[in-house]
Amino acid sequence: MASCRPLLLLLLGVSLCAAQVKIYNLRASDLPKDIFGITDGYVKVFTGPAALGQTIVKDNNANPWWEEEFTYVKAMENDVLRLEVFDEDVFIDDLVGVCQRQIKVGTHSHECFLEKGGMLFYDYTLA
Repeated sequence: MASCRPLLLLLLGVSLCAAQVKIYNLRASDLPKDIFGITDGYVKVFTGPAALGQTIVKDNNANPWWEEEFTYVKAMENDVLRLEVFDEDVFIDDLVGVCQRQIKVGTHSHECFLEKGGMLFYDYTLA
């Protein structure tokens, strides 16, 4: 018996097969200043039920570009991709904003406005 039940899925128009998602090309612009100065930004990445990790901290950079790539091999179409942007501080890191969207098959580029200011840009591929 096939694990994806292609005929049933064709009739339903959905896919229940796990696929690989890759999140990459994370960058931000115009991140806000706080009382400690320019943002020391980093991003935490989540897909569906999985925490995929976080980028390195880019010190004193309002327009950081992160080189890390994140991969999850059990992703499914319509899983939620969640990117949380933080400003690293001495005691408690400040949440700058959150980007969320359901992932779709293919390669996509997105941007989102962050609650405390600035924008996050990222690409992902679900294959």
